[in-house]
Amino acid sequence: MTHGAFRVPQPINEPVKSYAPRSAEKLSLKARLKAMAAESVDVPLVIGGREVRTGKTAPIAIPHNHRRSLGTFHQAGAAEVAQAIDAAEKARPAWAAMPWEERAAVFLRAAEKLATTHRDVLNAATMLGQSKTAHQAEIDSACELVDFWRFNPYFVQRVYEEQPISTCGAWNRLEHRPLDGFVFAVTPFNFTSIGGNLPTAPAMLGNTVVWKPASTSVYSNWFIFKLLEECGLPPGVVNFVPGSGSTVGDPVIASEHLGGVHFTGSTSVFQGIWSSVGKNIARYHQYPRLVGETGGKDFVLAHVSCDVAALCTALVRGAFEYQGQKCSAASRAYVPKSLWKSVRDGLGDMLSQVRMGDVADFRNFVGAVIDERSFTKLSDAIAAARKSTDAEVILGGECDRSVGWFVQPTVIEAKNPRYDTMCTELFGPVLTIHVYDDKRYAETLELCNTTSEYALTGAVFANDRAAIRLATDALRFAAGNFYVNDKPTGAIVGQQPFGGSRASGTNDKAGSILNLMRWISPRAIKETLVPARDWRYPFLDEE
Repeated sequence: MTHGAFRVPQPINEPVKSYAPRSAEKLSLKARLKAMAAESVDVPLVIGGREVRTGKTAPIAIPHNHRRSLGTFHQAGAAEVAQAIDAAEKARPAWAAMPWEERAAVFLRAAEKLATTHRDVLNAATMLGQSKTAHQAEIDSACELVDFWRFNPYFVQRVYEEQPISTCGAWNRLEHRPLDGFVFAVTPFNFTSIGGNLPTAPAMLGNTVVWKPASTSVYSNWFIFKLLEECGLPPGVVNFVPGSGSTVGDPVIASEHLGGVHFTGSTSVFQGIWSSVGKNIARYHQYPRLVGETGGKDFVLAHVSCDVAALCTALVRGAFEYQGQKCSAASRAYVPKSLWKSVRDGLGDMLSQVRMGDVADFRNFVGAVIDERSFTKLSDAIAAARKSTDAEVILGGECDRSVGWFVQPTVIEAKNPRYDTMCTELFGPVLTIHVYDDKRYAETLELCNTTSEYALTGAVFANDRAAIRLATDALRFAAGNFYVNDKPTGAIVGQQPFGGSRASGTNDKAGSILNLMRWISPRAIKETLVPARDWRYPFLDEE
């Protein structure tokens, strides 16, 4: 046992590489892309440190070239889920008892390896398996995940430093215990960094985890898991269990040992989890912690005083980077009538220069949407807008499934401010704009506030300070991350803690100390240094 008030290295955000022409990083990443595209992987489950191959496999598709496969992954059944729960429970005592600095060291080491030797591998995996451009992969699977693994140990240290006051004669201490049960981490396809963060944030505080990655991101998530193993993560601390949502989720939620759920995904799935936990509440050994980030119908609201060029740039980047498949993507906008022609022309000019195609061609700004189901949902919504009298497709709208799941960046003008695509989350490259009368700015703020069930991100564009103040107040509960003169995407760990409320989730702010505090169950300890030896109190004497 070592003794000392240890401090982790002061975290800094990982710099984003540019991948400029002829740069060393571009040449290196292109070589890695070529090599990995030629390989075929066979991804197993990992339970208690043991690789498990069930024989029930699914292909690992390339969204922008769906005729090709990167390999296969094995899917868990009820028996494997039970084994994963058992492995997490068996690993829990030793992992919880390990000194916090030893746990932190695993993830700090993983951060440095990812920033250096493993950067190309995880970026290439994200590009191939999730159709991200080099830039979008870089800011996600490299920089943001490095940031999570640097900042979260620092937040853990701050959690442990939180202690109560002690008075004369007593020593008060707060033990920040892990939860009394395992954590179920359910991760999405759209951010590799979320795949790395959701299982590891609870683990840093001594919890053990059953991790179900999204089937459409198993490829990159597998490389995350192997990196953690390489950095010394003990067997059973995180158990890697791909499979269908209900096949894995139902027995996990039914387990009496469930201590918490760390979730990012659809609103309906999270609501289903919450409902199932409620129905099972009497069987658990503790009340499970439920932490979820679900989705958004994120807005950009422009005031007549705004910078039109800045607004158009934010709309193109905010709505169409990574094909609009970000929970924070701008998907509805409100533009004053006097600016509409300039905005429409500006968007048209920018989008005419945007290229779509294979992300291995670095000239492409847009790749493919994740799978056929997404493609169908988006193409149907665009087709419906073409037929509607309440909306008009004014830019883009072409869909091509012949090679990959390609949906062209699309702009719809909604004459009805509550038209379907102003309200419904599509999760794709579709931006719907409502044009409002310049004099109805205050009313439009209220319209924006009440149109969607979500409250994740939003932005206001204005140079008039009074207009910014009015929007900040009127939209106080419409977004958990609110931006002034910037696109509503791109939250950075340690800078803009991320999360929303209403139907967007529990707002537990990934990328901050607030999220880490959800994975502890504190115990207050009072030690009386000289205990009382007389049962009587002074008030008992009459005189």
